[in-house]
Amino acid sequence: MRPVRFSADTLVALLRRQIVATMLQLRAALGDCSPRTVERKLRDIPHHTSYSHGGRFYTLADQPQFDARGLWSFRGIRFSVHGNLLDTAAALVRDSRAGYRVQELDALLQVRCGNALRKLSARARVARERRGGRYWYHAVEPPRGARQRSTRDAWDALEDRPPGEGAGRGDLDVALRTFVQALDERQRRWFAGWESLRRGYGGDRRAAALLGMHPATVARGRRELAAGESLPGRVRRPGGGRKPVGN
Repeated sequence: MRPVRFSADTLVALLRRQIVATMLQLRAALGDCSPRTVERKLRDIPHHTSYSHGGRFYTLADQPQFDARGLWSFRGIRFSVHGNLLDTAAALVRDSRAGYRVQELDALLQVRCGNALRKLSARARVARERRGGRYWYHAVEPPRGARQRSTRDAWDALEDRPPGEGAGRGDLDVALRTFVQALDERQRRWFAGWESLRRGYGGDRRAAALLGMHPATVARGRRELAAGESLPGRVRRPGGGRKPVGN
């Protein structure tokens, strides 16, 4: 009896059709073969493995549209050009302007990063310092780490400034929402995105509640900020906004 032969083209066809797939789905496509067989076939196919969901999802290498930080999300499944969560966190910390606190990287990657950062610190792939009762992670290379520390010092100095004397929390929230309403659409979105990043994990929902915006709008602003996106002279992308009413 001739041995059963499996074709990598079957996996490619599945991933073209549904963009991402789990190991179970890939095995089923090959006729319920073993995980080892799928892994052998995947070695012949350029692909990415998700850094979210425990690395359970796969996609073809040419399908993601990575942003400026090398991140891409499909239906809540997150991929990185850097690889798994450990490699992604290490690359983002190394290349950042001011390093990251855990909650900041949580908000950017939309997964919990505390364990990954602790492992990276233990393996000397990132450096860790305690600042204001919270850990801060930065590049291990001294010149790069020193630049990140200088920038973080400046950011912390701004964040730690006390609010106006006599202002209550409710007054500050009202003032903040009033200020945001004076901004144009893109500025509001970006300000909300910054608030989300600053607040850490769950920041989209918390910033949306504070500013009276939809969480999806906050998430879009956060992604645009993270990608360093800029459209000079425009508020909306070309073609955006309300369509003209015909005569």
